[in-house]
Amino acid sequence: MADEAKSGGGLEFHPMDQFIVKPLFGEAGDAVHWYTVTNVTLWLALAILAVIGLLVLTTSKRAVVPSRGQSIAEMAYGFVYKMVEDVTGKDGLRYFPYIMTLFMFILCANFLGLIPMSFTTTSHIAVTAIMGFGVFFAVTILGFVKNGASFLSLFWVSSAPLPLRPILAVIEIISYFVRPVSHSIRLAGNMMAGHAVLKVFAGFAQVTAVAPVAILGVVAIYGLEVLVSAIQAYVFTILTCVYLKDALHPHH
Repeated sequence: MADEAKSGGGLEFHPMDQFIVKPLFGEAGDAVHWYTVTNVTLWLALAILAVIGLLVLTTSKRAVVPSRGQSIAEMAYGFVYKMVEDVTGKDGLRYFPYIMTLFMFILCANFLGLIPMSFTTTSHIAVTAIMGFGVFFAVTILGFVKNGASFLSLFWVSSAPLPLRPILAVIEIISYFVRPVSHSIRLAGNMMAGHAVLKVFAGFAQVTAVAPVAILGVVAIYGLEVLVSAIQAYVFTILTCVYLKDALHPHH
């Protein structure tokens, strides 16, 4: 999992090299254009296929006694459905397919990134920003379509003392426009940090003196990353639900 090079008698490895975008065909140093098929393209496609396989293929028979795949799909469906209903109310259930797709894509992409020699697509801001800004623009447009100009009441804290309301309005506006940035950076940052630490421990596992400790570290960090992969999919999804609730019910 780590690149090792002997230079001047020391051990050298580069934990961030795993995040480099490389052409899938051709040499590693070739230029990457918008149409170039890369390792990112491959693992994004595999994440999509994983979602289709889990939610479509395993549930196609709709067996009364479900298979393992169907059971997992039904559990995920029920989990996200309950989340959307609890956070946004009945009004938000019409947007459940979009939120379910987000959750399953992030979850599958995160778990695929845990496969040795794979590529973690959700560690790249370019990927997470598309989802984060997609949610931002979707809920903003929906908020104005559903509520008109009264959507702006989201920024006016009517329960606060009148002299404080303009100040709070500025804070609310700033925090609103920061949402897509924090939404995307949170996911990418957590995935990148965890995989970088994992590769550092894997690099030290090549040193005989500290190999046992490093291997235990790899096992512990890997287990933690499994948990983080699921938690980050949940966090991204529940924040989407919170933003959707603001669009549907903007009044404080």
